[in-house]
Amino acid sequence: MGPPLQPPPTPPNGSTRNLLQRSLAGLRHRTSHLPPAAQGMLLVAASGMIFSVLNALMRLLAQDMPAMQSQFLRYFMGLVVLAPWLWRDGLAAYKPQSVRGQFARGACHSAGLALWFIALPRIPLADMTAIGFTTPLFVMIGAYLFLGEVMRWERWLAAAVGMCGVLIVVGPQLSASGGVYHLIMLASAPMFAASFLITKALTRHERAGVILMWQAITVSLISLPLALWAWQWPSAWQWLGFLLCGVLGSAGHYALTKAFSLADISATQGLRFLDLVWSALMGWLIFADVPTGTTLIGGAVICTATIWIAGRESRRVN
Repeated sequence: MGPPLQPPPTPPNGSTRNLLQRSLAGLRHRTSHLPPAAQGMLLVAASGMIFSVLNALMRLLAQDMPAMQSQFLRYFMGLVVLAPWLWRDGLAAYKPQSVRGQFARGACHSAGLALWFIALPRIPLADMTAIGFTTPLFVMIGAYLFLGEVMRWERWLAAAVGMCGVLIVVGPQLSASGGVYHLIMLASAPMFAASFLITKALTRHERAGVILMWQAITVSLISLPLALWAWQWPSAWQWLGFLLCGVLGSAGHYALTKAFSLADISATQGLRFLDLVWSALMGWLIFADVPTGTTLIGGAVICTATIWIAGRESRRVN
């Protein structure tokens, strides 16, 4: 039985949705010969690009709205986007085997998001992404301690080199006036790492679509009370913006969850450093943030580590 988030079949009428279905089917066919680890790493890279666009849009929206309301609307709109699949497949198709695990994941993710949304409007996108790269270190340690994953030396080396690149980028900013928000962003990293580790554990007995659906449900429920506390009614463009965030977020989290089901979570973390390139590009295009020399140097170090670990892992068959 295929993933529940695939669009329902439609007659070959030449519609846009039918063209999208054929494109996705062609993409799956072209990558089906790759080892599971390589497929997982491609999905991680794709999710990074999606999340970079999402983060840029969220930064725009969060500048004029309370943090917890932005968090609630982001995930509530994700639930709205997923509603057609819930209607098509029925409630039984999304019944989790571990409701406790789903809410534990939602609680960790909500805590990380609360810190993330507080800092988001006040630091550059590239800095935000660079600080977020401390999450893979927590993930790797947690995967070794709690999931029993084998820690190959290549993964540790790629993470260490990538972190050196991150320090080159973000180090000079920590002494600036916005340093407190950099530290708030840093505090979100272990919470997101806990969320990712729970996600990996859930993929052992839950489908990606179920995990994605329950993430939207749990984060929306946990965020709602604090969102109502400082609620301000969104404008029409803000509703549209959050709806687009729901689409991007659902696509990005589905790709990431699917990647975790295909490969060791620690194997995918090296590719996360490539997100800095996408976020710097988004910052330049949307906010006119010109990357500094340290950003370019750090990005080159990160890309080197990323390409190297991708080549090593693609030759392994899980």
